[in-house]
Amino acid sequence: MGKRLLSSRPVVAFSSAILAAYIRFVYATSRLRFDPPDTEAKLFGQHPQIFAMWHGQFLMLPMMKPDDRPADVAAMVARHGDAEIIGAVIKRFHMRLIRGAGAGRRRRDRGGATALRGALRALKDGATVAMTADVPPGRARRAGTGIATLAQLSGRPVVPCAMATSHFIALRTWSAFTVNLPFSTLAIVVGEPLSVARDADESAIEAARFAIERGLAHTTARAYALAGAVDPLVGQTPGPRPSLSLAAYRAVTRLAAPFAPVMLAWRTRRGKEEPARHAERYGEASLPRPPGFLAWFHAASVGEANAALPVIDAIAREHPDVGVLLTTGTVTSATLARARLPKGALHQYVPLDHQAYVRRFLAHWRPDLAVLVESEIWPNLVLETKARNVPLVLINGRMSQSSFHKWRKRPGLSRPLFGAFRLVLAQNESLAQRFAELGAAEAQGIGNLKADAPPPPADAGGAKRLAAALQGRSVWLAASTHAGEDDMVAVAHLAMRKIRPDLLTVIVPRHPERGPLIAKLLTGANLKVALRSEGHLPDAATDIYIADTIGELGLFYGIVPVAFIGGSLVPHGGQNPVEPIKLGAAVLTGPHWRNFADVYEALLQAGGCRQVTDAASLAEAALFLLATPKARETMMANAERALAAMVGALPRTITALDRFLPPKPPLRHAL
Repeated sequence: MGKRLLSSRPVVAFSSAILAAYIRFVYATSRLRFDPPDTEAKLFGQHPQIFAMWHGQFLMLPMMKPDDRPADVAAMVARHGDAEIIGAVIKRFHMRLIRGAGAGRRRRDRGGATALRGALRALKDGATVAMTADVPPGRARRAGTGIATLAQLSGRPVVPCAMATSHFIALRTWSAFTVNLPFSTLAIVVGEPLSVARDADESAIEAARFAIERGLAHTTARAYALAGAVDPLVGQTPGPRPSLSLAAYRAVTRLAAPFAPVMLAWRTRRGKEEPARHAERYGEASLPRPPGFLAWFHAASVGEANAALPVIDAIAREHPDVGVLLTTGTVTSATLARARLPKGALHQYVPLDHQAYVRRFLAHWRPDLAVLVESEIWPNLVLETKARNVPLVLINGRMSQSSFHKWRKRPGLSRPLFGAFRLVLAQNESLAQRFAELGAAEAQGIGNLKADAPPPPADAGGAKRLAAALQGRSVWLAASTHAGEDDMVAVAHLAMRKIRPDLLTVIVPRHPERGPLIAKLLTGANLKVALRSEGHLPDAATDIYIADTIGELGLFYGIVPVAFIGGSLVPHGGQNPVEPIKLGAAVLTGPHWRNFADVYEALLQAGGCRQVTDAASLAEAALFLLATPKARETMMANAERALAAMVGALPRTITALDRFLPPKPPLRHAL
């Protein structure tokens, strides 16, 4: 009944007349500021064009078209009841209508295909098309692919535009729709035109979508700055109040402080902490803060650090004036950081999740941007960083289905934490939706950074010595094994040795400190074992070679033809299969690979890896690949094609982070 009333002719006519008059009144009473000064010439300089704005800022859109252009602008308007009034207002400014809108994440049709066809006809007829780039019920200010597709099919550029007033009311809607108020400073900003090649493939369309999104972000920020106002979607809306459970967590961590030295001493005995750097775990810095803008990255362990390092490398190249700090929580990741961080980047251990330790850390380092990797959601770390108004971004975000359900049952805990992030860049769109449902203000599915990461390095001299020691032997690798898998690998070795008496099995445990324990286990099974940490190389009698060292996995991936990737025969969630494939090793995996679901699903579907379930099937698969080079080559070719289709997350991540970083320095040309 209400919708029918809103769409009735008398109500539409009256409401649209009032609203059109109000828009003209705001414009007439405001002090105008333009960027660039020749805004109209720039806006219509390549007419017809695609004129893009954010949904929350489109109220003043009709004033972008001068009245002396009676029929060369068409506006895209949705088909729901409220849009009848909006459409009638548009007509009062001598614009024609294109009805329909994208569906966002909705399943039902909202006329997107019809709107696309109408927009293409309008552009072909010589009309500039005005449209909002973000689509409900998606997150506000996330451009949809529809606008990039329209630019591709039409061959016309997208012009990002923004209008903002110094006084406004932001409504409690999905896009924080802004009602501009009269007697304001009204800023009108037009960005640089963005074109999309007609032969653009899916990845190029996605890159164009990001470029449009970034262009709109810059024009919107510029408009609010010129108007002297604060953007309602940037840090002004208070997040959810912390719940009792979150308050209880913070209280428990305070009470647990006296036990921190005991816990660190226990971890040190197990080789999981560096005694000389314990102070860093209490938030006490061992290095001075560099001057200028500081981007802080936190990666829990080796896998997350490998995902973050290419991003850090790119920022170091493109923003040489930006300082970088990487924190990690494990000895292995600290060793990796020392070896692979770019010149000038710093490493520290992350403080334990205690308010006082985190505050001490933040007080010293004063980061200008905080970038967490994958699933590092420590409550005190997140909330204290948010309290200092440091922009928080989560990159390569992932979350298992079980973790998602646990978080969703505790909204008082999840919404303050995930709502603290300005941006979440998830490994796929499904994961992005999970983060959005838990409270993230903006979540995007952009792909897995690990598909873009370079393979781990290998020492050339070490590789030569190892290859000489392995000469003439059949060799395979069990990489990143966890407790419970080493004995299965040993059983597989014994079965394989019956067919290949010269067999050598190499085990690289996920946690190197387990090396002596594995050696003891396997020696008890009458296997001759050599430990790399003791300086040994395998000899002709060695059955199992345990590479219990740090940072040498790339050395073994580059030498062996077949690699079983651990953490998958036990319910750990699997480890990264991308690295061995990039270094030429055919991959075997157990059934537990949820941590890398996207990658393994693509590999298995393409025939780029093989799944096993126990020691017997592991032995059978490894023997087959060792004995059949042709099958191994086919599997590798399939794997490489599957990985090639997944790359692209790295440039997308860097593009998304650029909006939080200072402008790039101008290029210096040699005279």
